[in-house]
Amino acid sequence: MDVANRARSGHSALRALGIGLAGLLSVYLIGRGIAEFFIVNYSDPASYRDAWGGPSLAGVFAVHSGPAVLVVLGWTIYLLRRRRTRAEKPTNRAA
Repeated sequence: MDVANRARSGHSALRALGIGLAGLLSVYLIGRGIAEFFIVNYSDPASYRDAWGGPSLAGVFAVHSGPAVLVVLGWTIYLLRRRRTRAEKPTNRAA
């Protein structure tokens, strides 16, 4: 195995690790963002007063569910761009 192939294999391993960690973080943030809507007691402001983003309910949702919205938006943009670039590539099939 030459140096170039070794460098490529190390690069792909780090890339796979990065993608895996980003995926886990994405799942956590989306789960936390969804769970926040069910955890908060809307009729009792004391339940979310000391939470991050408190004392307002809007602030609590911005801090806890905002990252989930950003993750979903980011993945949507990524997948749409990837789909568009794959659709633009010409196919070299012989008829």
